[in-house]
Amino acid sequence: MATAKSPPKGLSTEAKAWWKRLASEYGIDDDAGLLLLQTGLEAFDRMRAAQEAIQHDGMTVRDRFDQRKPHPLLPAERDARAQMLAALRALNLDVEPLHDRPGRPAGR
Repeated sequence: MATAKSPPKGLSTEAKAWWKRLASEYGIDDDAGLLLLQTGLEAFDRMRAAQEAIQHDGMTVRDRFDQRKPHPLLPAERDARAQMLAALRALNLDVEPLHDRPGRPAGR
């Protein structure tokens, strides 16, 4: 299992950046937390791949009868997004990340 400092192999560059950020800001270092983080970011990569294909092909495609129909990857994108959000919710992350100093966070 990967440590919080090293993202699992197979994740995209974008997902690895999220791994490093979330693991360090929220102090995720236990096996269960790292597994949830990995699961969420794998779903993130599937969502991004589906989005790229949909962006390339358009929201609708033509079937063999030349009729427009929704892109077949739309449900895959939706499901991957739901899986990613479920994994992040299961991590039970606070709204504010851990800070290295006391006091309120900087103003908006």
